[in-house]
Amino acid sequence: MSNQYSGWSLTARNPEVIEQLMPLWGFLYKYYFQVKTSGWENIPEGPVLFVGSHNGGLAAPDMTMMMYDWFRRFGTQRSIYGLMHRNVWSAYGSLTRLAAQTGAIRAHPKMAIAALEKKASVLVYPGGADDVFRPYTERQKIKFVGRKGFIKLALKYQVPIVPLIAKGAHETIFVVANIYKEIKKLNQQGLFPWMFDIDPQVFPIYFGLPWGLAVGPLPNIPLPLQITTRVCPPIYFPRYGEKASCDRLYVQECYDLVVNTMQKELDLLYLGID
Repeated sequence: MSNQYSGWSLTARNPEVIEQLMPLWGFLYKYYFQVKTSGWENIPEGPVLFVGSHNGGLAAPDMTMMMYDWFRRFGTQRSIYGLMHRNVWSAYGSLTRLAAQTGAIRAHPKMAIAALEKKASVLVYPGGADDVFRPYTERQKIKFVGRKGFIKLALKYQVPIVPLIAKGAHETIFVVANIYKEIKKLNQQGLFPWMFDIDPQVFPIYFGLPWGLAVGPLPNIPLPLQITTRVCPPIYFPRYGEKASCDRLYVQECYDLVVNTMQKELDLLYLGID
């Protein structure tokens, strides 16, 4: 794969490809997921760090529907890049070229910084695989597992954080459990080699299409259930700058603020309260 489509470049993003995908996304949006959304008026001018909670397995249908909403509201010229986990770039090369053309880049500080310095907005899902494959019983929980890199990024580059939440997408598969710790022990004993020689970081057991019962972080086809998405009001912090981004206690305070705010918003969404 050329460097342009490896996730290490901002040049792969192609508005023409995005336009070609819009009819398909629109069909999924209107008929397959029957999406309801709100809060898009909360997005301020200029670069923004969008922070979302991942849902629904590797398909992450809420993320795709959020992308569609962005493009139909702001067009394909207002730049936004989404950070995509390094394992996806390694294991699914045939799909990453298309993802790169829609604005996906490597989930690495270097790429997020490059996008922000270009005055583009950035979309990040801090919980990553732990979040997207969290058990069904935790579907109403914001699960960022303590990852604070996005806070340091927002503080250093002085951009507001706009939380993105969703209801329904995590019901498109039924994650029973994550048995990664048990499988990792077998791997360390030489009894269970990693597929593609890549540590998956999660090892879910889930019911869903097309497998029925799936063991491991396999790609999935989401069930056709209604998804509700919401763009929350922007979060501004009292202090910004290099010094603020290096203050561990302050970073923790900002992290707690974001997680608690998103959890309250998600609770309200599940209660059906605007």
